[in-house]
Amino acid sequence: MQQPEQRTLKGLTFNKDLSKGPYFVDGVDTLPKLMRKRCAQLGPKTAHREKDFGIWKSYSWGHFYDSTRLIGLGLRSLGLVRDDVVSILSEDKKEWIYTDLAIQCMGAISSGVYTTDSAGQLEYLVNDSGSKFLFVENDEQLDKYLSVAGNMPGLVNVIVFDREGLHDFSDDRVIFLDDLYEMGRGELAKSPDVFENAIEAADPAETALLIYTSGTTGMPKGVEITHSNIMYSVSLGPETLPVDGDDEQLCFLPLCHILERLISVFQPIAAGSTVNFAESPETVFDNLQEVSPTVFTGVPRVWEKVYSRVMLLIGDATPLGRWAFNSAVKAGERRVKCEMDGKPLPLLDNIRYKFWDWALLGNVRRMLGMDKLRRGTTGAAPISPELLLWFRAIGVPVFEGYGMSETTGLIAVNTFESEKIGSVGRVVPGAEVRIGEGGEIQYKAGNNFKQYWGKPEKTAETYVDGDWMCTGDVGYVDNEGYLTITGRLKDIIITAGGKNITPAEIENRLKFSPYISDAVVIGDKRKYLSCLVMIDQENVEKFAQDNRVPFSDFASLCATSEVKDLIGDVIDKVNKEFARVEQIKKFRLIDILLTAEDDELTATMKLKRGLVEKKHKALIDDMYV
Repeated sequence: MQQPEQRTLKGLTFNKDLSKGPYFVDGVDTLPKLMRKRCAQLGPKTAHREKDFGIWKSYSWGHFYDSTRLIGLGLRSLGLVRDDVVSILSEDKKEWIYTDLAIQCMGAISSGVYTTDSAGQLEYLVNDSGSKFLFVENDEQLDKYLSVAGNMPGLVNVIVFDREGLHDFSDDRVIFLDDLYEMGRGELAKSPDVFENAIEAADPAETALLIYTSGTTGMPKGVEITHSNIMYSVSLGPETLPVDGDDEQLCFLPLCHILERLISVFQPIAAGSTVNFAESPETVFDNLQEVSPTVFTGVPRVWEKVYSRVMLLIGDATPLGRWAFNSAVKAGERRVKCEMDGKPLPLLDNIRYKFWDWALLGNVRRMLGMDKLRRGTTGAAPISPELLLWFRAIGVPVFEGYGMSETTGLIAVNTFESEKIGSVGRVVPGAEVRIGEGGEIQYKAGNNFKQYWGKPEKTAETYVDGDWMCTGDVGYVDNEGYLTITGRLKDIIITAGGKNITPAEIENRLKFSPYISDAVVIGDKRKYLSCLVMIDQENVEKFAQDNRVPFSDFASLCATSEVKDLIGDVIDKVNKEFARVEQIKKFRLIDILLTAEDDELTATMKLKRGLVEKKHKALIDDMYV
């Protein structure tokens, strides 16, 4: 296949014109070929780090390639052939990535399963994808398989990464990763060229990944991502989310999700950077302090939690400490405003900012593990512009981007060179955006997915006029080319008075409060807007303790008049920013803690609006009595 004209930027060579394929990066057209190239180039350099008994251990690019090859050949010895599907059910770890690349290298299709999924959901995903093999992390995830094993007849083998607690376990279909490595070694000795030949045989048009949607509007759909889609997204890196070979990254979002796959698998392979794996979702903030990454990506809930933690600490500070922090943030805000207006910072304001940055803000960044952070990124859900401005004020640049599983992770993104807070940035190079019926954003580019797995009718609904993909999001492009998302097409509220309202902006303003974790605005076909509120447990408990408000558990905390008044005050302040018809008249607190294990939340912590409204119908009805 002939390479189109190439150009080099930030050490990466890729197509000069990204509006059409085939897509080459450093002379190769698939991620497996690029991985092989990087591993050969970088050999002993550290590719991955993870903790073992509390100590960070390093693993080289050479180890990456050797482990990937053994897993791929081990699967071949078990009967894996091209186009087979293999599922992975595990928290983030180096073996997840080894397995993911091994599957792709062998010409098969990799499909991730969220660890928060139930046994029933695992059964659905394995059967829907027709997975031939399933990798599970440990005994806990193995139990899910065992409870529904009889309902997944197509599975040939289950491979367990971690033997702990399973030394005496025996099952005809279950083997362990070290056994698979041994099979791979035997296959390598017998057929030393098979793995490399399989890598060479890949066609960029073939499906490499199945990314299952979060299922906010029904059962998850398998999104087919091709090798070509991946290479287009990799090609965007130097101009959108640049990563250098010396960069340190922290992997903690689920690798099943396209966003984490993009930033912790595709880009590090292209750039040769180092990926550090968080020990668990619960230790992310501790690991962030230990690693001090140079680039870091989180969903809005993560950035909201960082802000909430800082506010909690400031609440415990002395009056002098609170004054100092507020003065430092105000100095940072003045600097940010001048930057955004394109004006020089007045001399006195510059002196104030430099003093507070030296005396306080630098320490705040070190405490957060963001003292070396060159660029932060947020995506996968809307984020409050006020929150982005706050981070910028303390010296942490966070850029909002936008993408979907169906676009291999990226549609638009803000950058240092091109940014407008409140928008999701300009569309990526080589792509086009247009606004369709009802204000829906439609997108055309080389990272548009191939099709929905086994659902041709859904694919046909998604593509219009040939290759324009309907995103389901509503928004507009301004006269400077910046794309702004105003909400989801299906979430638009039409009040009884006929007013169209997109709830996302109101909800984001509410979530900027350290006391509100999430909010769902209600009002479709109703006389006025109401709201279901999820409080931030840590901050509201701290408020209750400081104000001697008695409570025994989360439900009783939500039931106190003081907490209701606290949230009411937040809502009153936010209401002042909106027209009367857009103001919230009543609210209720959801008095149960929601986690990713609950049906109402996706694994990336997005509320499933329909399920929330259905489950809490009694609370909603009470607001319209």
